[in-house]
Amino acid sequence: MHFVQTKGILSARNGMNLYRGCMHGCIYCDSRSACYQMHHPFEDIEVKENAIELLDHTLRSKRKKGMIATGSMSDPYMPIEQTLHMTHQSMECALKHGFGYTVLTKSDHILDDLDVLRQLHQKTRCVVQMTLTCMDDELSRIIEPGVCPTSRRIEVLKILQKERIPTVVWLCPVLPYLTDTKENITGIVNACHKAGVWGIICFGMGVTLREGNREYFYDCLDRHFPGLKQKYIRTYGQSYTCSSIHHNRLMHLFHDLCRKYSIEDNPDRIFDYLQYFEEKKKAEQLTLF
Repeated sequence: MHFVQTKGILSARNGMNLYRGCMHGCIYCDSRSACYQMHHPFEDIEVKENAIELLDHTLRSKRKKGMIATGSMSDPYMPIEQTLHMTHQSMECALKHGFGYTVLTKSDHILDDLDVLRQLHQKTRCVVQMTLTCMDDELSRIIEPGVCPTSRRIEVLKILQKERIPTVVWLCPVLPYLTDTKENITGIVNACHKAGVWGIICFGMGVTLREGNREYFYDCLDRHFPGLKQKYIRTYGQSYTCSSIHHNRLMHLFHDLCRKYSIEDNPDRIFDYLQYFEEKKKAEQLTLF
Protein backbone atom coordinates (compact mmCIF):
# COMPACT_ATOMS: atom_id res chain seq x y z
CA MET A 1 0.00 0.00 0.00
CA HIS A 2 1.22 3.48 -0.83
CA PHE A 3 -0.34 6.94 -0.72
CA VAL A 4 -0.60 9.60 -3.42
CA GLN A 5 -2.10 13.05 -3.78
CA THR A 6 -4.60 13.30 -6.62
CA LYS A 7 -5.76 16.40 -8.49
CA GLY A 8 -9.32 15.22 -9.13
CA ILE A 9 -11.66 12.53 -7.85
CA LEU A 10 -14.87 12.53 -9.92
CA SER A 11 -15.19 11.72 -13.61
CA ALA A 12 -17.55 13.66 -15.86
CA ARG A 13 -20.29 11.16 -14.96
CA ASN A 14 -19.59 11.23 -11.22
CA GLY A 15 -17.61 7.99 -11.12
CA MET A 16 -14.64 7.63 -8.80
CA ASN A 17 -12.01 5.18 -7.64
CA LEU A 18 -10.60 5.79 -4.18
CA TYR A 19 -8.01 3.05 -4.66
CA ARG A 20 -5.96 1.80 -7.62
CA GLY A 21 -5.13 -1.88 -7.74
CA CYS A 22 -6.87 -4.68 -5.92
CA MET A 23 -6.16 -7.41 -3.38
CA HIS A 24 -8.95 -9.83 -4.34
CA GLY A 25 -6.86 -11.76 -6.86
CA CYS A 26 -9.68 -12.55 -9.31
CA ILE A 27 -7.99 -14.48 -12.09
CA TYR A 28 -9.83 -12.68 -14.90
CA CYS A 29 -9.52 -9.05 -13.71
CA ASP A 30 -9.48 -6.62 -16.65
CA SER A 31 -8.12 -3.85 -14.41
CA ARG A 32 -4.70 -5.53 -14.70
CA SER A 33 -4.61 -4.61 -18.38
CA ALA A 34 -1.59 -2.58 -19.50
CA CYS A 35 -3.84 0.02 -21.18
CA TYR A 36 -4.74 1.45 -17.75
CA GLN A 37 -1.09 2.45 -17.23
CA MET A 38 -0.78 1.36 -13.63
CA HIS A 39 2.87 1.98 -12.84
CA HIS A 40 3.03 -0.09 -9.67
CA PRO A 41 2.38 -3.75 -8.79
CA PHE A 42 -1.34 -4.44 -8.92
CA GLU A 43 -1.47 -5.71 -5.33
CA ASP A 44 0.46 -2.67 -4.03
CA ILE A 45 -2.67 -0.58 -3.56
CA GLU A 46 -2.47 3.08 -4.43
CA VAL A 47 -4.54 5.10 -1.96
CA LYS A 48 -5.71 8.56 -2.96
CA GLU A 49 -5.17 10.06 0.46
CA ASN A 50 -6.82 13.41 -0.29
CA ALA A 51 -9.83 11.83 -2.03
CA ILE A 52 -12.42 12.57 0.66
CA GLU A 53 -11.29 16.18 1.00
CA LEU A 54 -11.54 16.59 -2.78
CA LEU A 55 -14.92 14.86 -2.89
CA ASP A 56 -16.30 17.11 -0.17
CA HIS A 57 -15.11 20.22 -2.00
CA THR A 58 -16.41 18.99 -5.37
CA LEU A 59 -19.88 18.03 -4.12
CA ARG A 60 -20.23 21.29 -2.21
CA SER A 61 -19.68 23.25 -5.42
CA LYS A 62 -21.83 21.14 -7.76
CA ARG A 63 -25.05 22.78 -8.88
CA LYS A 64 -26.81 19.59 -9.95
CA LYS A 65 -27.05 16.63 -7.59
CA GLY A 66 -26.93 13.04 -8.81
CA MET A 67 -25.55 9.59 -8.17
CA ILE A 68 -21.94 9.05 -7.08
CA ALA A 69 -20.56 5.72 -8.34
CA THR A 70 -17.56 3.67 -7.26
CA GLY A 71 -16.14 0.19 -7.79
CA SER A 72 -15.63 0.02 -11.56
CA MET A 73 -11.84 -0.46 -11.44
CA SER A 74 -10.97 -1.46 -7.89
CA ASP A 75 -13.24 -3.13 -5.35
CA PRO A 76 -13.97 -0.50 -2.68
CA TYR A 77 -14.15 -3.19 0.03
CA MET A 78 -10.64 -4.58 -0.07
CA PRO A 79 -9.14 -5.46 3.34
CA ILE A 80 -7.53 -2.01 3.65
CA GLU A 81 -11.00 -0.44 3.68
CA GLN A 82 -11.53 -1.94 7.13
CA THR A 83 -8.62 0.22 8.32
CA LEU A 84 -8.92 3.34 6.17
CA HIS A 85 -12.75 3.53 5.86
CA MET A 86 -12.50 5.71 2.76
CA THR A 87 -15.52 4.13 1.06
CA HIS A 88 -17.52 4.69 4.23
CA GLN A 89 -16.38 8.32 4.41
CA SER A 90 -17.28 8.88 0.77
CA MET A 91 -20.81 7.60 1.44
CA GLU A 92 -21.15 9.95 4.39
CA CYS A 93 -19.90 12.79 2.19
CA ALA A 94 -22.51 12.02 -0.48
CA LEU A 95 -25.21 11.89 2.20
CA LYS A 96 -24.05 15.17 3.72
CA HIS A 97 -24.37 16.98 0.39
CA GLY A 98 -27.61 15.32 -0.70
CA PHE A 99 -26.18 13.04 -3.40
CA GLY A 100 -27.10 9.44 -4.12
CA TYR A 101 -24.61 6.60 -4.17
CA THR A 102 -24.08 3.35 -6.05
CA VAL A 103 -21.30 0.89 -5.31
CA LEU A 104 -20.05 -2.23 -7.12
CA THR A 105 -18.38 -4.93 -5.03
CA LYS A 106 -17.85 -8.65 -4.52
CA SER A 107 -17.42 -8.33 -0.75
CA ASP A 108 -19.78 -8.96 2.14
CA HIS A 109 -17.99 -6.15 3.99
CA ILE A 110 -20.45 -3.80 2.35
CA LEU A 111 -22.69 -4.80 5.26
CA ASP A 112 -20.27 -2.92 7.53
CA ASP A 113 -21.82 0.20 6.00
CA LEU A 114 -25.44 -0.92 6.23
CA ASP A 115 -26.36 2.00 8.51
CA VAL A 116 -25.20 4.63 6.05
CA LEU A 117 -26.73 2.69 3.14
CA ARG A 118 -30.06 2.85 4.98
CA GLN A 119 -29.68 6.61 5.42
CA LEU A 120 -28.82 7.10 1.76
CA HIS A 121 -31.83 5.02 0.75
CA GLN A 122 -34.15 7.03 2.98
CA LYS A 123 -32.82 10.53 2.29
CA THR A 124 -31.46 10.39 -1.26
CA ARG A 125 -30.97 7.16 -3.23
CA CYS A 126 -28.61 4.20 -3.22
CA VAL A 127 -28.18 1.07 -5.33
CA VAL A 128 -25.82 -1.79 -4.45
CA GLN A 129 -24.23 -3.69 -7.34
CA MET A 130 -22.80 -7.16 -6.73
CA THR A 131 -20.78 -9.35 -9.10
CA LEU A 132 -21.78 -13.03 -9.34
CA THR A 133 -19.91 -15.29 -11.74
CA CYS A 134 -19.99 -18.83 -10.34
CA MET A 135 -22.56 -20.75 -8.28
CA ASP A 136 -20.03 -23.40 -7.26
CA ASP A 137 -18.40 -22.08 -4.09
CA GLU A 138 -15.32 -24.30 -4.45
CA LEU A 139 -14.69 -23.02 -7.97
CA SER A 140 -15.52 -19.47 -6.86
CA ARG A 141 -12.75 -19.64 -4.24
CA ILE A 142 -10.26 -20.47 -7.01
CA ILE A 143 -11.26 -17.86 -9.58
CA GLU A 144 -12.05 -15.14 -6.99
CA PRO A 145 -9.80 -16.12 -4.07
CA GLY A 146 -9.79 -12.88 -2.07
CA VAL A 147 -13.53 -12.45 -1.58
CA CYS A 148 -16.37 -14.33 0.05
CA PRO A 149 -17.90 -17.17 -1.99
CA THR A 150 -20.99 -16.67 -4.12
CA SER A 151 -23.34 -18.18 -1.52
CA ARG A 152 -22.36 -15.45 0.95
CA ARG A 153 -22.82 -12.73 -1.67
CA ILE A 154 -26.32 -14.05 -2.29
CA GLU A 155 -26.97 -13.82 1.45
CA VAL A 156 -25.87 -10.18 1.28
CA LEU A 157 -28.32 -9.52 -1.56
CA LYS A 158 -31.12 -11.03 0.54
CA ILE A 159 -30.21 -8.85 3.51
CA LEU A 160 -30.35 -5.79 1.25
CA GLN A 161 -33.70 -7.02 -0.08
CA LYS A 162 -35.08 -7.02 3.48
CA GLU A 163 -33.80 -3.47 3.87
CA ARG A 164 -35.55 -2.58 0.59
CA ILE A 165 -32.27 -1.32 -0.84
CA PRO A 166 -32.31 -1.94 -4.61
CA THR A 167 -29.67 -4.23 -6.11
CA VAL A 168 -28.17 -4.93 -9.52
CA VAL A 169 -26.01 -7.96 -10.35
CA TRP A 170 -23.15 -8.17 -12.83
CA LEU A 171 -23.08 -11.65 -14.39
CA CYS A 172 -19.67 -11.34 -15.97
CA PRO A 173 -17.32 -12.62 -16.98
CA VAL A 174 -18.47 -16.10 -17.91
CA LEU A 175 -15.32 -18.21 -18.30
CA PRO A 176 -15.28 -20.63 -21.25
CA TYR A 177 -14.78 -24.26 -20.16
CA LEU A 178 -15.28 -23.30 -16.50
CA THR A 179 -18.53 -21.41 -15.83
CA ASP A 180 -20.26 -21.44 -19.22
CA THR A 181 -22.85 -24.05 -18.30
CA LYS A 182 -26.63 -24.11 -18.23
CA GLU A 183 -26.53 -25.06 -14.55
CA ASN A 184 -24.36 -22.08 -13.62
CA ILE A 185 -26.38 -19.45 -15.52
CA THR A 186 -29.68 -20.88 -14.31
CA GLY A 187 -28.42 -21.00 -10.73
CA ILE A 188 -27.29 -17.38 -10.76
CA VAL A 189 -30.51 -16.00 -12.27
CA ASN A 190 -32.67 -18.11 -9.94
CA ALA A 191 -30.68 -16.80 -6.96
CA CYS A 192 -31.13 -13.22 -8.19
CA HIS A 193 -34.87 -13.77 -8.43
CA LYS A 194 -35.06 -15.08 -4.87
CA ALA A 195 -32.98 -12.11 -3.65
CA GLY A 196 -35.22 -9.58 -5.38
CA VAL A 197 -32.52 -8.24 -7.70
CA TRP A 198 -33.83 -5.44 -9.94
CA GLY A 199 -31.54 -6.05 -12.92
CA ILE A 200 -28.71 -8.25 -14.21
CA ILE A 201 -25.97 -6.89 -16.47
CA CYS A 202 -24.58 -9.50 -18.85
CA PHE A 203 -22.62 -8.44 -21.93
CA GLY A 204 -22.26 -11.96 -23.27
CA MET A 205 -21.10 -15.42 -22.36
CA GLY A 206 -17.34 -15.02 -22.38
CA VAL A 207 -14.34 -13.15 -21.05
CA THR A 208 -12.13 -10.38 -22.43
CA LEU A 209 -8.34 -10.76 -22.42
CA ARG A 210 -5.70 -8.22 -23.36
CA GLU A 211 -2.08 -7.47 -22.51
CA GLY A 212 -1.60 -7.55 -18.77
CA ASN A 213 -4.65 -9.49 -17.68
CA ARG A 214 -4.16 -12.24 -20.30
CA GLU A 215 -0.76 -13.20 -18.90
CA TYR A 216 -2.04 -13.25 -15.31
CA PHE A 217 -5.11 -15.26 -16.33
CA TYR A 218 -3.01 -17.85 -18.15
CA ASP A 219 -0.61 -18.17 -15.19
CA CYS A 220 -3.60 -18.89 -12.96
CA LEU A 221 -4.97 -21.45 -15.42
CA ASP A 222 -1.60 -23.24 -15.42
CA ARG A 223 -1.61 -23.28 -11.62
CA HIS A 224 -5.18 -24.44 -11.06
CA PHE A 225 -6.39 -26.00 -14.32
CA PRO A 226 -3.44 -27.68 -16.09
CA GLY A 227 -3.90 -27.84 -19.85
CA LEU A 228 -6.69 -25.27 -20.03
CA LYS A 229 -4.38 -22.44 -21.13
CA GLN A 230 -3.44 -24.40 -24.24
CA LYS A 231 -7.13 -24.92 -24.98
CA TYR A 232 -7.73 -21.18 -24.79
CA ILE A 233 -4.77 -20.46 -27.06
CA ARG A 234 -5.97 -22.99 -29.64
CA THR A 235 -9.53 -21.62 -29.56
CA TYR A 236 -8.98 -17.87 -29.24
CA GLY A 237 -5.37 -17.08 -30.12
CA GLN A 238 -4.76 -13.41 -29.20
CA SER A 239 -8.42 -12.39 -29.49
CA TYR A 240 -9.68 -9.71 -27.13
CA THR A 241 -13.14 -11.29 -26.83
CA CYS A 242 -13.21 -14.98 -25.92
CA SER A 243 -16.81 -16.07 -26.34
CA SER A 244 -18.07 -19.42 -25.11
CA ILE A 245 -18.91 -21.94 -27.78
CA HIS A 246 -22.28 -22.07 -26.00
CA HIS A 247 -22.76 -18.29 -26.19
CA ASN A 248 -25.99 -18.16 -28.21
CA ARG A 249 -27.72 -20.94 -26.30
CA LEU A 250 -26.75 -19.50 -22.92
CA MET A 251 -27.78 -15.95 -23.87
CA HIS A 252 -31.21 -17.22 -24.92
CA LEU A 253 -31.47 -19.05 -21.61
CA PHE A 254 -30.41 -15.93 -19.70
CA HIS A 255 -32.95 -13.66 -21.41
CA ASP A 256 -35.74 -16.25 -21.07
CA LEU A 257 -35.13 -16.56 -17.33
CA CYS A 258 -35.00 -12.80 -16.85
CA ARG A 259 -38.32 -12.40 -18.67
CA LYS A 260 -39.81 -15.20 -16.58
CA TYR A 261 -38.84 -13.46 -13.35
CA SER A 262 -39.37 -9.85 -14.58
CA ILE A 263 -35.70 -9.00 -14.03
CA GLU A 264 -34.37 -6.18 -16.19
CA ASP A 265 -31.68 -7.49 -18.58
CA ASN A 266 -31.15 -4.56 -20.95
CA PRO A 267 -27.76 -2.99 -20.05
CA ASP A 268 -28.73 0.47 -21.32
CA ARG A 269 -31.86 0.56 -19.19
CA ILE A 270 -29.91 -0.70 -16.18
CA PHE A 271 -27.26 2.01 -16.59
CA ASP A 272 -30.02 4.61 -16.85
CA TYR A 273 -31.50 3.18 -13.65
CA LEU A 274 -28.15 3.39 -11.86
CA GLN A 275 -27.74 7.06 -12.84
CA TYR A 276 -31.32 8.16 -12.24
CA PHE A 277 -31.64 10.70 -9.46
CA GLU A 278 -34.46 12.93 -8.32
CA GLU A 279 -34.16 15.04 -5.23
CA LYS A 280 -36.72 13.67 -2.81
CA LYS A 281 -37.74 17.00 -1.31
CA LYS A 282 -38.50 18.44 -4.75
CA ALA A 283 -40.37 15.28 -5.74
CA GLU A 284 -42.44 15.47 -2.54
CA GLN A 285 -43.25 19.14 -3.18
CA LEU A 286 -44.40 18.39 -6.70
CA THR A 287 -46.59 15.58 -5.36
CA LEU A 288 -48.24 17.99 -2.88
CA PHE A 289 -49.18 20.41 -5.64
